[in-house]
Parts: sequence; structure tokens; C-alpha cells
Amino acid sequence: MTLLAFFGAVELGLVFSTLALGIFVNYRILGVADLTVEGSFTAGAAVSAVLTALGAPFLGIGAAMLIGAAAGICAAFLQTKMRVQPILAGILVMTALYSVNLYIMGGRPNIPLLRVDTMFTAVGGSRMTLPLVFALGTAGFLALFFHTRLGLSVRATGDNEAMVRASSINSTLTKTVGLAMGNAMAALSGGVFAQYQGFADINAGFGMVVVALASLIVGEALFGRRGVIWNIGTVIAGAVIYRLILALALSFRLNPVNLRAISALIVAAAISYPAVKSLWELHKLKRRAVKDA
Repeated sequence: MTLLAFFGAVELGLVFSTLALGIFVNYRILGVADLTVEGSFTAGAAVSAVLTALGAPFLGIGAAMLIGAAAGICAAFLQTKMRVQPILAGILVMTALYSVNLYIMGGRPNIPLLRVDTMFTAVGGSRMTLPLVFALGTAGFLALFFHTRLGLSVRATGDNEAMVRASSINSTLTKTVGLAMGNAMAALSGGVFAQYQGFADINAGFGMVVVALASLIVGEALFGRRGVIWNIGTVIAGAVIYRLILALALSFRLNPVNLRAISALIVAAAISYPAVKSLWELHKLKRRAVKDA
């Protein structure tokens, strides 16, 4: 792996770390398998690209987060008020967002940002700076939020929703807040990614759930799960390490067509790691018992 490929992988890892943090909020904190993030990611990229082309790249990032939050609120409404299963609600909102995203992009499947000033050209310096700022800013916000009263209520909803309701806490509100935050972070990632790569594509969100889950699970497998602040840090580290693994795979001249399969294998290996570790420990205990017999 060249030094250029290494830094490129770190930059992409930081760009996608906010997406992984969104999945962390939805999946780990709320315990909801929300597929809306694929549509939210694309929506964020679309809004960011349109406003960047109009000369307002930073406004594009803010608008991206707003449309992502709106998508999360729609998913929460279907889940809490319409009693739609979380996975189905996510699929419905994601499907609807495809048309919304096309409308935002003016019916075009792709918006190029060549020869357009993005926030990266406006700030200058290393291209790693802005993704790092967004990643650390999002992490800091989550660390503070989950120690507030509302944040603790969101965490409690994910742990035991029935208990939360019995405690007179509005679980509909807490779930809506959580899903809105998670999708806003996914859209933030999409908005930054569009300006980073220089274009927005209608299919940009395809497979992003796998990418985010891989980042989340790789971080947990390597560093374990402890407190909320620690877990937030492992998500960012996992996003960077995951991109480095992919860059290393490409350095061996693997066909880029196989990247999705490699991503799936990484997720499967990371998920299976605790079970494999337990089996190995059991095997060592058995061998020790045979020696001592």
C-alpha cells in the first residue's frame, strides 16, 4: 500500500465515520435495524451537491442534515404511530426517498462538481481536516447528548421500551429523536462525501448499511464494548480501519468489483469473532484438561 493510498483510506474512513455513528445510534442505542440511512445518505449527497453548485457548500451540509433528520422522523412515524415493523418502515422510506432525491437533483442521476468551489477548496490545506472535524464534532455531540436527561431516555428506550413507558417517559419522542439523529448523521456523511469525491450520484447510498455495519463491528471486535464514550470512539476507529483493510485488499490488485463481497466477508468475520474466540478458549481448556489427566 502506497502512502497516498493510506492517507486516502484514512480520509474516506473519517468521511464515513459519521455514517457509522448514525448506525450506532439506530442499531446499538435504539436497537432498531433502520434501512432508511441508505436513502438519507443519498439525500444528503444530493442536497449538498445542489447547494454547492449554487455556491453554498457549507449551507449544503446543514441542509443535508435537515433532510436526513426529516427522513428519520418519517421512519419513526411509521414505526410508532402506524405500527409498521422497523425494517419494513426503513424500506418504505428509503424507496420513497429515491423519488425525492431524483426531484432534488432535477431529474438527473448525477450532479458533477467539477470546477465548483466546495468546502474543501474554500478551507484549503489537508483534505483530511474537514472530515476529522466533522467526525470529532459528531462524536463530541453524542458523548454530551447521551449524558443529558433526554439522551439517557433514548438509551433507556433502546434497552427496555416497556420499562420506559411504565416510567411515564414518552417512548415515541425518544425513538423519534434517536432515528432523526441517526439519519441526520448519515446525511451529513453523504453531504461531505459528495463534496469530497466531486459529484453526487442517485445510487450513492447503495450498500452503505453494510459499510456502516462493517465499521461498527470491526471497531467493537478490535476494541470491545464498554461505556458510551468508548463505544463512540471505537466506531470512528473501526471506520478508518475498515477503509484501510479495503485499501490493503486493493493493493494486492484484487478486482474492485469484489469490494462488496469483501465488505460482507469483513462483517461476517467480525460478527463471528466472539464465537470463534469462545470456541478456541474451550478447545484450549479441553487440551489442558487432557494433559492434566
